[in-house]
Amino acid sequence: MIEELYFDVTVIGAGPAGLAAALASDREGARTLLIEREARFGGILKQCIHDGFGLVRFGEKLSGPEYAERFIEELPQSQVVVWTLSFVSEIHRNQEDNVLTVITREGVKRVRTRSLIFATGCRERTSRQIGVQGRHCAGVFTAGTAQYYTNILGELPTKRCVILGSGDIGLIMARRLTLEGAEVVGVYEAKPTPSGLTRNISQCLWDFEIPLYTSKTVTRVIGDARLSAVEIASVDARMNPIAGTEEIIPCDALILSVGLIPENELAEAIGVPIDSKTKGAIVDEQNESMIRGIFACGNALHVNDLVDYVSESGETAGRAAARARTPRSLVPVECDSSMLYLVPQRINRNTDSSERVFFFRASRDMDHAKLTVTKGERTLAVKAFSHLRPPEMERLSLALPAELLCGCEPVRFHLEETKHE
Repeated sequence: MIEELYFDVTVIGAGPAGLAAALASDREGARTLLIEREARFGGILKQCIHDGFGLVRFGEKLSGPEYAERFIEELPQSQVVVWTLSFVSEIHRNQEDNVLTVITREGVKRVRTRSLIFATGCRERTSRQIGVQGRHCAGVFTAGTAQYYTNILGELPTKRCVILGSGDIGLIMARRLTLEGAEVVGVYEAKPTPSGLTRNISQCLWDFEIPLYTSKTVTRVIGDARLSAVEIASVDARMNPIAGTEEIIPCDALILSVGLIPENELAEAIGVPIDSKTKGAIVDEQNESMIRGIFACGNALHVNDLVDYVSESGETAGRAAARARTPRSLVPVECDSSMLYLVPQRINRNTDSSERVFFFRASRDMDHAKLTVTKGERTLAVKAFSHLRPPEMERLSLALPAELLCGCEPVRFHLEETKHE
């Protein structure tokens, strides 16, 4: 007979978002369960031994494990029930609650929960997802896998490598591998501008004299049992390889830093509507999805630059999930082509606070940009930014009281560059 348990709130994933969500829910007095498929808490932070975490939240530079430990240390003082080495295999919904089938070390358990929070993080794109041709040979790693080999297993995965993609984890691994004695031939980026944070480009590449090549990509891997070289080509404005620009670069590893995808298979399986831009759930400002009682936070909601905002997102979801449900009156939130995406995609008129936090990315580099927020013919807010870049997510807090949100028109966000006098 399968054991059945009840919790007010169940959080799936014990990375920085899940830890923050579970602790916030517990502080609200909810009986909370935290499910983690690995043996240890912290998610990806366990292998991020570089510093730079916690500047926003704690006002100091911490390594990934140090940042996670700030939350892990709170668990024994809380009433949160924790299951490690456990994973959710199935979820069923009924009118009152959610029913989870969980595979644990003690066997299969069934969990009934009023509120469910997805804090499942994200995964890395692979070489096949970006169309790199060639045999399946050893020596092709995602940046996260190379980081795991180096920082957790203590094994150097390469002596001479090429890094494709200038995302932050790729930049950090360029520095890390160089410090361990490997040769990083260069970082190659298909876009005309780098994808990582400005500070990481400076600290990880320029400080170590690692070259960055833009508008170039890897088109083919070469090797039998082990990678022996890669083919690099320049790309046009549509990022298609240009014939005649190919060059062969000998190396024993290709490390991919070509984007992250939120992990939302479980959420999609129960019908949670997904935003095509973020690949995460469509949510209101409390991170509640379009299905009542289902929440998303952290990188499962949208890919964040800073772990500080991941934790903030988890706390927002945890507090809301613990509280009794009240009727919602949702207003659509839309952005035009001036933004890559905007979260949340809905505003609830019935929330207690008029202060609403938004996260967005500009669609291109902008100097002296102006953000205008409108509803119908009415301008709700105007905000100036000195500089915006697509790789750098912006956090924006706006006072939007319910009386400004009357009517059926959506709230619209628009960015434009202004002339600087």
